[in-house]
Amino acid sequence: MRALILRLEAPLMAFGDVMVDAIGRTARYPAASMLTGLLANALGWDQGAFDRHDRLQQRLRFAARRDRDGRILEDYQTVDLGQPFMTGPGWTTTGSPQKREGGPAAKGTHIRRREYLEDACVTVALALDPPDEDPDLDALATALRAPRRPLFIGRKPCLPSAPLLLGAAEGAGLLDILARVPPAEGPRPAGAGAGKMFAIWPPEEEGGRNPRPVIVHDRRDWRNQIHVGERLMLEDEVEITLPEEGR
Repeated sequence: MRALILRLEAPLMAFGDVMVDAIGRTARYPAASMLTGLLANALGWDQGAFDRHDRLQQRLRFAARRDRDGRILEDYQTVDLGQPFMTGPGWTTTGSPQKREGGPAAKGTHIRRREYLEDACVTVALALDPPDEDPDLDALATALRAPRRPLFIGRKPCLPSAPLLLGAAEGAGLLDILARVPPAEGPRPAGAGAGKMFAIWPPEEEGGRNPRPVIVHDRRDWRNQIHVGERLMLEDEVEITLPEEGR
């Protein structure tokens, strides 16, 4: 198997979890929808290209490793969307101003809470199934090196600390590839054993000593702009097996 290695690291980033009322939680691992949006942004796809987003999301296979947990920061937000300066056209990177459509949500004061991961780092091994459809891994790598639009991790203010793409690697599976990526610097997540880190991966792959099932709700219906369904992933500690020069 061949996979791209991504390192998601930023002063603040967010992996959207199930939202309850106006409280937007963050998960510890990235969602398939977030990775799809990130890659589509790098490719410069139009946000209305729903079928392309859906197909890329279906093809994504990934395992993610928590290199550094950081802390959860909760942002308390208030905004009056009816203010005159909020109703004008907004700037975009496409050269065309973006107008607000209005509607009931555009009036009155809105109060909400949003969670962020502060100073965290997650490493991702990402493959495509099938691998030879367009875009393939090489096209994604090219787009990540020279993105068509500015990239962010989860929310637009969450700018990466460094280029996201570490490179590409081959291995027996996603976990095997992930286990051979040198860890990021910084304190290890609490509870992980020596030389081990917590990771999540698809159930089709064997790994870990006693993996626990995790139900995730991380896929998006791009046409209707809602999250849908649930699926199974596995989580456990995985041993880091670096080559001698990487130890």
